[in-house]
Amino acid sequence: MASIVHVLAAVFGMGSWIAINGLWVELPLIVPEIPEGWYLPSYLTIIIQFANVGPLFVTLMHRFSPRKLNESAVIYAIVCLGIAASFLLPFFWKVTSMLAGAVHSTALLVLAFFLSVVDCTSSVTFLPFMTRLQPKYLTSYFIGEGLSGLVPGLVALGQGVGVVSCVNTTQSTTGNVSSNLTGDGSNDYSIVAQYQPANFPPEIFFFFLSGVMALCLVAFILLNYLPQSRQQRTTGKYEQTEAANGEAELNKIEVTEQRPMISPSDSQHEARVKAIFGTGKYSRSEMVLIFLILGWVNALTNAVLPSVQSYSCLPYGNLAYHLSAALGAMANPLACFIAMFYTNRSLRLMGFLTLTGTAMGSYIMVMAVLSPCPWLVQTRAGSILIVMSWILFVGTLSYVKVMIGIILRDEGHSALVWCGAVVQLGSMLGALTMFPLVSIYNLFQSGDPCNTKCFL
Repeated sequence: MASIVHVLAAVFGMGSWIAINGLWVELPLIVPEIPEGWYLPSYLTIIIQFANVGPLFVTLMHRFSPRKLNESAVIYAIVCLGIAASFLLPFFWKVTSMLAGAVHSTALLVLAFFLSVVDCTSSVTFLPFMTRLQPKYLTSYFIGEGLSGLVPGLVALGQGVGVVSCVNTTQSTTGNVSSNLTGDGSNDYSIVAQYQPANFPPEIFFFFLSGVMALCLVAFILLNYLPQSRQQRTTGKYEQTEAANGEAELNKIEVTEQRPMISPSDSQHEARVKAIFGTGKYSRSEMVLIFLILGWVNALTNAVLPSVQSYSCLPYGNLAYHLSAALGAMANPLACFIAMFYTNRSLRLMGFLTLTGTAMGSYIMVMAVLSPCPWLVQTRAGSILIVMSWILFVGTLSYVKVMIGIILRDEGHSALVWCGAVVQLGSMLGALTMFPLVSIYNLFQSGDPCNTKCFL
């Protein structure tokens, strides 16, 4: 009985970010076909941040008019929007038009915006919905959220995304280009990177994303109506406490049911903090620290480092790039799986893991800045280091996210809503920081896998 609910929670979580993660891993096949080229990742990053209008609306409604906010209706709406947008991608992703004096993939960018609205809004709706189930299912949800990056990555690897070979080409004085020819003095020789045909086209991959979003909808329906799911709901007392908590936010009154351990000697300000965040186990300074770490971690994992992944990995070869993407994505659900059996709420451990992940991210960023000739380029040690750095970076910070999610789950529904809002805020600040550095000031340089020469 419980295992069915665990699976449904994981499938539901997988639908949270699979659409955007799927677009990300498909970039090597999309980029050669569109006018934006490798500037597309930075465009996607900024589009995702514009899509934060969704979570902003939900957060404001939760704060000022919680009675009018039907959380289930919002989830139904955004999941159906995700199904429709991902289903339209196969038909329109190559459509271009003139915009601001240049040719752009307008259909792809518009559909990416709608998919981003879906994924961003899931941060402030999916997590709070999980408070209706017993706390043990939250970890299953996080495992599914991790799979939203791993599953499309594995499918893309099977697709053969981004496999490059270096081809000898000649260009005659008349401008004709041919491959593997013997020169006669009238031709110019060069080696160019040529992407190998994929095992199946992007259109099939986009239909796959639409199918996963449909499974997410089915899982959500079953979590609401399946008898086994209803038996795993939290008690009615908890739901009444949450309703009382919402009243406290609106009327600025204290909710005695939520703070039985508060003594008369507690300050009024401390009592208010405890009323807003359920048990009030953590002090104001500790809650501020937790939310700061949450914002920082999501800025790094959702915006800052993904925007430079190609710069940090491609100088070491396409194998290093694909291994870092696939194994890094695998580290996310693995960290969540570990958290299922080793649940820890230690703020010291959280701080240590945050520093470790930040150190790995710093190494990755330095390699991206030094691209196309980073440290230990053209060596096996360099490739191993960059892949291990991505695995440790994603794994440690994913565990931190789960730790924070478990802590805030204990603090109640409101804490999880603000958790989602801080996740999106951190991601937005990270993206707004990286977009001008990557796309406007061109601080990062990508190397040609066939012609870049680095002196060791």
